Amino acid sequence: MLFEKEMKITGDTNTYVLHPNIKPYALKDVGFQVSNAGNYTLERSVDPTSPYNKNQMLKVVVAKDLSGFKMSTTNASGNARVNIFKGSHAEGNVEQYHFILQNLIDREILQKKD
Repeated sequence: MLFEKEMKITGDTNTYVLHPNIKPYALKDVGFQVSNAGNYTLERSVDPTSPYNKNQMLKVVVAKDLSGFKMSTTNASGNARVNIFKGSHAEGNVEQYHFILQNLIDREILQKKD
C-alpha cells in the first residue's frame, strides 16, 4: 500500500492528515519505532481494559520523509482489517481509539481534515 496524504478508518466519520509541523522527534516521543526501511511505525491496542490485550490494534505508519502515512485498525496479527465501530466492544474500543488519536493530534503529528 502506498503512503497517502489523508486517511479515514472504516466506520470513522473523521478524515486525518499529517500535521504540517510534524517532526521526527515527536514521532519517537509518542512511541513510534523506526522500521528497517526507515519508516516510523506505531501499533497500539484499542482495548480499553489493558494495553496488553492486542485483540484489535491501531496501526499508523509514517513515511521516512514525512510525506505521507498509512493508518488502519487490524486484528492482533495485523493481517486483517477490522471495523472497531461495530461489535459488542465497540464503545470502549472507539473511546480508546479516539484517545490515542487525540494524543497524536496534541503532539502535532496528525490533524483532522476540515
